[in-house]
Amino acid sequence: MSERHRRPATFKLDDPHVIVTDPDGEGRPPRGAIQITPDADPALLPVLVDEPVVPARRGFRWTAMFWTALAGLVLLGTGLGVTHLIEDLFARNEGLGLIGIVLAAMAAMALVVIVGREAFGLARLAAIEQLHRRAAEAVASDDRGEARAIVQHLLKLAQRNPQLARPRSRLQTHADDIIDGADLIRLAERELMAPLDQEARRLVSTAAQRVSVVTAVSPRAAIDVLFVLAAALRLVRQLARLYGGRPGTLGLIRLMRHVVAHLAITGGMAASDGLVQQVLGHGLAAKVSQRLGEGVLNGLLTARLGLAAIDVTRPLPFTALPRPALSDLAKDLLRKRDAET
Repeated sequence: MSERHRRPATFKLDDPHVIVTDPDGEGRPPRGAIQITPDADPALLPVLVDEPVVPARRGFRWTAMFWTALAGLVLLGTGLGVTHLIEDLFARNEGLGLIGIVLAAMAAMALVVIVGREAFGLARLAAIEQLHRRAAEAVASDDRGEARAIVQHLLKLAQRNPQLARPRSRLQTHADDIIDGADLIRLAERELMAPLDQEARRLVSTAAQRVSVVTAVSPRAAIDVLFVLAAALRLVRQLARLYGGRPGTLGLIRLMRHVVAHLAITGGMAASDGLVQQVLGHGLAAKVSQRLGEGVLNGLLTARLGLAAIDVTRPLPFTALPRPALSDLAKDLLRKRDAET
């Protein structure tokens, strides 16, 4: 309750000079009266309701139409070119025509296999991404049924990995004893992801050290760029295979897009101020050459990319296990640099 236009004072509720007014009431109370205006009941206040987000209507996609038409024209032109080539070979010699037919059939069969492998790789990556989202939602909602389905999917993914034979057995033994869905996801993470996370950290550390050494001794900047790009692609592919994905060329491009987007969200490609201070405070500027210092920074950026790739390719979110930190990898890299100098 609140009082207006008066100094603090005591009064009784049955005092005839006390007047209780409505918050929306108008008019002035009589002279000498004490006006009391009750506060609004929070239960009666209007509640803000978030309106559902209506997706924007997409118009006709001219870019997709252009690339589809261009791909169709290229495919038709290729088919007509091969047909004319085989006809010309038959016109010259029947044996050459038969050889042309066999080679065309081999190329078509190889193309079908490549397309199938790319489609399978993309589908497997999409399944791992969906599994990651489902696991995060299951941990938040503590849904035991969903958690059991996720664990069964994880066991299928890890079935072909001999490194996870004993963890799979332990998980299957104790899975029925867990009641909460979130605890079941955490148990699966500790059993199945712990050895894979250790191997992933080793791969990232090895790639960072390799990039650091090569860029430190390389005479040309163009060689540095090409080697760092090749090392990044190789590292992302290795991490994806480690966690159960089998990316082809298109799948690798998709993974790189996700990794770069993850880096942009979590802090960008550049090293942070604390990381630079750590490097400079370690005494590298006084101990080694400028090229070796640049190699160390390139190695740290590669490690940063590898950590982002782990977050993207890992089928479970980090809930029970600690997330690999860049500072730990930086210590390993700096320790190796000091050992070499």
